[in-house]
Amino acid sequence: MGISIWQLLIVLGIVILLFGTKKLRNIGTDLGGAIRGFKKSMNDEDNKAADQDSLEKDTDAKGQPVNTEEKPRDKSHS
Repeated sequence: MGISIWQLLIVLGIVILLFGTKKLRNIGTDLGGAIRGFKKSMNDEDNKAADQDSLEKDTDAKGQPVNTEEKPRDKSHS
């Protein structure tokens, strides 16, 4: 007991009569822009969290940078 194609066409016709095609196009454009902005902000938030995690891994408890590169050992004092 779902919605048939005829029922969808009738609803679409009524919506077009009420709003007009130009207004519907503007609504679609605005909705698409809002969705793109939302996705972009979610990706930016994920990137910011990943950057913060990597920054925390590269600092010690006092907030000083940790050198992750191994220093060559001086073999003259052996």
